[in-house]
Amino acid sequence: MSALWGVVPAAGSGQRMASELPKQYLEIAGRPLLDHALQALLGCADVRGVMVALAPDDPHTGKVPSLNDPRVATVAGGAERADSVLAALRALSAMAAPDDWVLVHDAARPCLAGEDLMALIAAVVEGDCGGLLAQPVNDTVKRVDGDLRVMATVDRRTLWRAQTPQMFRLGDLSDALERMQGQGELVTDESSAMEQAGYEVQVIPGSARNLKVTVPEDLMIAEYYLKANEESSP
Repeated sequence: MSALWGVVPAAGSGQRMASELPKQYLEIAGRPLLDHALQALLGCADVRGVMVALAPDDPHTGKVPSLNDPRVATVAGGAERADSVLAALRALSAMAAPDDWVLVHDAARPCLAGEDLMALIAAVVEGDCGGLLAQPVNDTVKRVDGDLRVMATVDRRTLWRAQTPQMFRLGDLSDALERMQGQGELVTDESSAMEQAGYEVQVIPGSARNLKVTVPEDLMIAEYYLKANEESSP
């Protein structure tokens, strides 16, 4: 198959964590979130290298041992997630081909299991169709107005919660993000840019363990899942 690369946008501040330290540097199980996320990608033998987008003059990089891995390179990120991903893709283009695959993974998803990553890669390569890990929505979903009054109950049978990694061809994803950026459109994840550009996107069922650390309570849950991943590893 085409070469496989990782991209990790890690230039954000994580304001909802109410922490002076950017959330990608908060520690669980003795290591920063970013280190766990990088190790999840670097642990896959098919991943040739990982490009990490960091805040300019980031003073915290010394906390992340994986940034010293020879397969890891860094680039200055931007104000928004899409800006950082695009900066990483541009830098990656100097060493990768447009038809190579890229795995874009959140710096704050430390609990990605190896079997989920391999399932994503296998499905995307076999179908030659980009995709993402996701989970079906199990809760009843309500649509509300500005006063938090319920307007409707939404049919959840076709709803999935997007996770990362999200895997697409480097050239296709770069073009889609460039187009969205040029139009001033908000890009919440890579899949949304690919959808807007007219590409088919598939979802691959993931695990609840692959949570994104967003609020302080998530740190305890993530640590629990990390221990579960370690116990289930051969």
